Amino acid sequence: MATDRSEGDINLGPARAAWRRDHIDAATQALLDADAGVFLHQALSTPCLDVIERAEGIHLVTASGRRIMDFHGNSVHQVGYGHPRVVAAMTGQLARLPFSPRRFTNRAAIDLATRLVELAPGRLARVLFAPAGTLAIGMALKLARIATGRHKTVSMWDSFHGASLDAISVGGEAIFRRGAGPLLPGTEHVPPPALAARFFGADRPYERLADYIDYVLGAEGDIAAVIAEPMRWTTVAPPPPGFWPLVREACDRHGTRLIFDEVPSALGRTGTMFVTEQTGCEPDMLVLGKGLGGGVFPLAALIARDDLNVAGDGALGHYTHEKSSIGCAVGLATLDVIRDEALVERSATLGASGLARLRTWLEGVAGVREVRGCGLYVGVELDSPAQAEAAMYRCLADGLSFKVGGGTVLTLCPPLTITEAQLDTALRIVVRSLT
Repeated sequence: MATDRSEGDINLGPARAAWRRDHIDAATQALLDADAGVFLHQALSTPCLDVIERAEGIHLVTASGRRIMDFHGNSVHQVGYGHPRVVAAMTGQLARLPFSPRRFTNRAAIDLATRLVELAPGRLARVLFAPAGTLAIGMALKLARIATGRHKTVSMWDSFHGASLDAISVGGEAIFRRGAGPLLPGTEHVPPPALAARFFGADRPYERLADYIDYVLGAEGDIAAVIAEPMRWTTVAPPPPGFWPLVREACDRHGTRLIFDEVPSALGRTGTMFVTEQTGCEPDMLVLGKGLGGGVFPLAALIARDDLNVAGDGALGHYTHEKSSIGCAVGLATLDVIRDEALVERSATLGASGLARLRTWLEGVAGVREVRGCGLYVGVELDSPAQAEAAMYRCLADGLSFKVGGGTVLTLCPPLTITEAQLDTALRIVVRSLT
């Protein structure tokens, strides 16, 4: 059931050769060849597409001088690239406290953890930091095991939770599982909400899927956690109405913890600080990352309920950079920018108006199945991977970069600092690529 829907771009075919012929000069090609000659090759990253020299605001600047609007950004660029307040926080902390050994704490770490608890929904009250979202997912899985005395999980096919062995075991994308050998035991999977109607019928599909999850939890009897993306990120599938409260009730009935993975979706992208706020339920643990580091530092966090503070005699993460003074200073500055520039509200209003315009412009266009969105995150689902690949390269030629999710969904994920004029320009590029 695992599919090749991935967190990165689709595998590139003939359009890539045409792109290289038309846009890659000899000097850039030499750098790309050097990159391919020294790095281990892996799908979705190496060999690379181009060479970036600078990143500023919403733009990437290539080695040949081309400026590209970045509507991909690996979901790290909520506040854009090189925001002055983020850079100032980083350089200031670098001069004062470049590293905080693990047996000590520091003011930035305390302040960032306190701020996240204040922002997090419901009763989430305890924090651990990690250098990557994948690692924070691992901490959540480990905490669920310790808290329940169980080891099994329920997660969803098509999901992505990171590329480490534990993360791909609960994830549902074949490209990350392929060739990895035996995965963690007890990792049960169910269909994602987007396929609920296919497997359970068009009549109350989400209710039926939730009932199936309830059945699995009861039949197994020893599930430690349900782990899921409240919003299917790579294909822009917003939280299904009424679904997650039913899953929450099922978890409560069976003593199972509910973990929400918001590594890419938190911090205002969806028009709320956390997309969890749009689900109608509260998880036991919430994981965030990517944008928490302001587009300059690798930083992730696990936020858990206070009653899960049960691992004091063990080690959940124990990472060298667990309470990074620089990373936490950057995280605080990022949250300050989101607050002071009203980026959550901006995401909601600008995203709604942009989505409405795009739907109007693409109405009736051949090959366009659906245009959907949530805040400043928009997906255009097409009929075929070939059409999506061609559209992506046409947009790149016109100065717009994004990723293709699920093989057929153009996923548009701009910085929340984008101006209305810049967004309008980008959306018109997408329309031209399809018409």
